[in-house]
Amino acid sequence: MSSTLLVTGAAGQLGQRVIHHLLETYKVAPGRIIAATRSPEKLSDLAAKGVVTRKADFDDAAGLTAAFAGVDRLLIISTDALAVPGQRLKQQTAAVEAAKKAGVKHILYTSMPAPEGSLVSFAPDHLGTENAIKASGIGYTILRDAWYFDNFLHGLPHSLEIGKWYTATGGGRVSNISREDCALAIAAALASDTTESATYTLTGSTAVTIEDVASVVSKITGRPLEVVQVNDEQFAAGLAGAGLPPFVVDMLVSADANTRAGKFDILTNDFNKLTGKEPQTLRSFFEEHKAVLAG
Repeated sequence: MSSTLLVTGAAGQLGQRVIHHLLETYKVAPGRIIAATRSPEKLSDLAAKGVVTRKADFDDAAGLTAAFAGVDRLLIISTDALAVPGQRLKQQTAAVEAAKKAGVKHILYTSMPAPEGSLVSFAPDHLGTENAIKASGIGYTILRDAWYFDNFLHGLPHSLEIGKWYTATGGGRVSNISREDCALAIAAALASDTTESATYTLTGSTAVTIEDVASVVSKITGRPLEVVQVNDEQFAAGLAGAGLPPFVVDMLVSADANTRAGKFDILTNDFNKLTGKEPQTLRSFFEEHKAVLAG
């Protein structure tokens, strides 16, 4: 397989790990990989390894077409433009249009589980982008990433400090997966030579409640952690009181509501299909990040 591969968002956490796995796990020649970001100067380490670097600004449609020139397989990592409603969908549909103009043969896109009918505030961005890709006539691989284990690390140190974990999940289950495993599976899909269109949902091997997660965290850290179920209004007030911006409050409240409604209780073996491996377990992930949990 001698396709030219381009990864957008290459300076971000997921993009960096996808490129790592292309190089180290799947042994793709550096010269066949293009790392693209708004600030290519942040990619000097990759450039030193022989990876091609390009500027790709999702607010510059003409620049995107130039950035995607000569690319066979394009990975669009969803952007972080969540503060302004509709901006992310506008950026990503512009990227799909640019890919079409540039003659890209296959688009890969990082989406979310079951965006159809999801309660999550940004689900329409993902569904709209998926639909734009399908309407483009270009072959595609859509990778619907479950919530990352890594996301727990943002709030858990504080929850452990006070001994209470406030949530509005209401006992709903989530099938989380590590960002690292997502990167591994996405790199496998990008490095393959398949031309068939497919949608994969990348989940862990088990679906768990927040109570299950708290129990594992408590055992690993040796510290008590009580889960306190609250309603959406209480949860939103607590998040706003912690100083989070309104769009982040909406995002977190809507995600808990989606969990409570059972819409994240999805298990697949798509990770295994793509990688031939088993996903990392919740316990293993938290043992690996024990120092972060300790704050």
